[in-house]
Amino acid sequence: MIDLRSDTLTKPSPGMRQAMASAEVGDDVYGEDPTVTALEARVAAMFGKEAGLFTPTGSMANVLAVAALVSPGQEILCESRAHIVRAELGAHGAFTGITSRTWVEPDGQLDLPTIQDLYAPDMGTYFVRTAAVSVENTHNFAGGTVLPLDDLRALRTWADEVGCAIHLDGARIWNAHVATGTALSEYGAIADTMAVCLSKGLGAPVGSVVLGSAEAIEQARIRRKRLGGGMRQVGILAAAGQYALDHNIDRLAEDHANARLIAAACGVDPSTVPTNIVVLDVPSAPEVVAAAAERGVRIGAVGPRRVRLLTHLDVSREDAERAGAILAEVLA
Repeated sequence: MIDLRSDTLTKPSPGMRQAMASAEVGDDVYGEDPTVTALEARVAAMFGKEAGLFTPTGSMANVLAVAALVSPGQEILCESRAHIVRAELGAHGAFTGITSRTWVEPDGQLDLPTIQDLYAPDMGTYFVRTAAVSVENTHNFAGGTVLPLDDLRALRTWADEVGCAIHLDGARIWNAHVATGTALSEYGAIADTMAVCLSKGLGAPVGSVVLGSAEAIEQARIRRKRLGGGMRQVGILAAAGQYALDHNIDRLAEDHANARLIAAACGVDPSTVPTNIVVLDVPSAPEVVAAAAERGVRIGAVGPRRVRLLTHLDVSREDAERAGAILAEVLA
């Protein structure tokens, strides 16, 4: 079975498992796990941020990062298919009391004029104030699309002018970095807070890192504990993240190439697939998912007539070629 449902399905490699087994650990709730501390500092430095916080999941990382910017009763703006409003089970409203409004862009891109129209400054006690804008790079449900750096910089300039914060959901920021050659620090410069994931294309079994100012991360640390996310000898997991950063960033280019190979087999212009996600419009997503599974390829439905597939480090070029051929038969 070739499993393309998500790039979260990767399993730790033998080298990663060895790094985990030999990790130096301590109690992280007391701030005494050296491997966790080193990982947090390393990732923060990569993006030019003051501090980082290791979390078990990307959803928790987003909740903590956004809560550092948006107070209860305030709102955040984002694209309509953003992960924070579509795939985190309403956690931001349920746990932190914030609201959201969205703009619609077919490729998940920024629409600065619309954002400017949506933006609500402090207008007194009867109106919800916009405290932040969230952008997702790469954009998951838009097909792994990359947000151009110039657009992000324009958003940053406007946000500074009006006093609005920016959160960057960078679960797959590593893919954007490899696809464009944009320095990670450049992405870090446009955001007040970030959430970056280690357990997708980088292949770690678990973990994300919240990034921001020292003050924001201190607040996030308290909220993490309140949400039950205080972890003990978690250096075993942080070591997997360190190994992933050492070995699995540059190889993301292979995943991108494999995604384009599958896209071409399915009749999709490969130039429209910038990273490792392929989204296909089909007559019936459940039927296509079932037919593909019967032939040995797992993909996922992301709508009644839309399916999604993701390449990752456990999918070889040979797997991609076979999957492409099978999916072409199914679609035909």
